[in-house]
Amino acid sequence: MKRYMIEREIPNVGKLDGEPLREAAAKSNQVLHQLGPKIQWLESFITHDKMYCVYLAENEAVIQKHAELSGFPASKVTEIGKIIDTTTANQD
Repeated sequence: MKRYMIEREIPNVGKLDGEPLREAAAKSNQVLHQLGPKIQWLESFITHDKMYCVYLAENEAVIQKHAELSGFPASKVTEIGKIIDTTTANQD
């Protein structure tokens, strides 16, 4: 599967905590279960007005289907090509 970064524009999402975030995660999980093994949510990062989500998926179409069924906008979907971290500096 390919790795994607999804940018979701959601006004004031950074003010959410507790129950609203649990409900959002539950809704996302429900749709993921419905779509089956073609898609997997890895993690999300929340800023003031945006949420950045990392997913594994067969293609962008299944990402868009998840957005449609869950009600969470996929404002921008970008396929991730390579990943680097602190250990990259030590590789031969």
